[in-house]
Amino acid sequence: MKDHRKERAEARKKAEKLVSQMTLLEKASQLKYDAAPVKRLGVPAYNYWNEALHGVARAGVATMFPQAIAMAAVFDDEEMKKVGDIIAIEGRAKYNAYSAKEDRDIYKGLTFWSPNVNIFRDPRWGRGHETYGEDPYLTSRLGVKFVEGIQGDGPVMKAAACAKHYAVHSGPESLRHEFDAQASMKDMWETYLPAFEALVTEADVEAVMGAYNRTNGEPCCAHKYLMEDVLRGKWKFEGHYTSDCWAIRDFHEHHMVTSTPRQSAAMALNAGCDLNCGNTYLHMMGAYQDGLVTEEKITESAVRLLTTRYLLGLFDGSEYDKIPYSVVECKEHIDEALKMARKSCVLLKNDGVLPIDKSKVNTIGVIGPNADSRAALIGNYHGTSSEYITVLEGIREEAGDDVRILYSQGCDLYKDKVENL
Repeated sequence: MKDHRKERAEARKKAEKLVSQMTLLEKASQLKYDAAPVKRLGVPAYNYWNEALHGVARAGVATMFPQAIAMAAVFDDEEMKKVGDIIAIEGRAKYNAYSAKEDRDIYKGLTFWSPNVNIFRDPRWGRGHETYGEDPYLTSRLGVKFVEGIQGDGPVMKAAACAKHYAVHSGPESLRHEFDAQASMKDMWETYLPAFEALVTEADVEAVMGAYNRTNGEPCCAHKYLMEDVLRGKWKFEGHYTSDCWAIRDFHEHHMVTSTPRQSAAMALNAGCDLNCGNTYLHMMGAYQDGLVTEEKITESAVRLLTTRYLLGLFDGSEYDKIPYSVVECKEHIDEALKMARKSCVLLKNDGVLPIDKSKVNTIGVIGPNADSRAALIGNYHGTSSEYITVLEGIREEAGDDVRILYSQGCDLYKDKVENL
């Protein structure tokens, strides 16, 4: 990975100069995910909330790769880098098209809140499919290459990646807004921190997102040890830190570590949380008036965020501005997605049944509700594919006219459970 310290230093100088011309209110307006424009300085609006877990998400048609847990089953970090590169290329194509029309809405930017490098060891969490599994080493290797693919090696970042959710975020999903994850220092450093460390120190990931929960008593988006001592201290992280969405509101509504939105905004900012996904930072000026935060703290976070936008070439332009929309879901990208899908298939047992010899089979039975479900193909944090082929459709196409396919949805256990409640 190229050393980008020179580019970062230059981008930061430009950001410092720009921010120095802003009023305090204008600086504070840059700390929300939907950053306001500063028209007198030529700063357009920008929305930091963009998703790219397995393809550019929530922004229309895009090349969709297998869900993250499936790509992890490929055990190929160089393929992950290709996936990241394609995501960045398609993200640039979309950004170019949208920004040309001054459409700067959510999911149309270049700061992708991916990858999810949390460790998945408890199925009750419910979101393990977003991760690369239970192994810290595998997660770090795949995460590093994914980030390298997204951010690129050029003088301008192709797109910005984000390591989330820092750091212990795999407790009960329904309790995430109030949960306190208790982890020993041994478990922290052997299990939960290695992937984040690798993404910061090896891949120079541009952003880190804090989790909703508390870890060892402190909310993750205002955690002194994790944010100050480890992230910016030990690891020398220079990018920006963002909250998970509406996580700072949890400080006073669920964690009960503060009493008011102003106190929550101040606690997060003072700990180094530069960006608020949510609306609690709307109280930042009130926190300033109450003496809870200083202008220097607000300025520093604004500089970090504008540094990211300069690194992306959003003010000075770059070679990526010429990427056309036609690259979105082009044949080359679809072929790569197909390769990943094929490689991600894991066959746990085969007693010689597969591959099926069509010349010896007259009928194939396909059973189960997911076999003919398009929803099962989509995953989450997803974009829209221009074509969906279910498992049943794929089997029918491969079997041809000489083999009869019998399908039964079978017993939908979830539906039965809901109806019997």
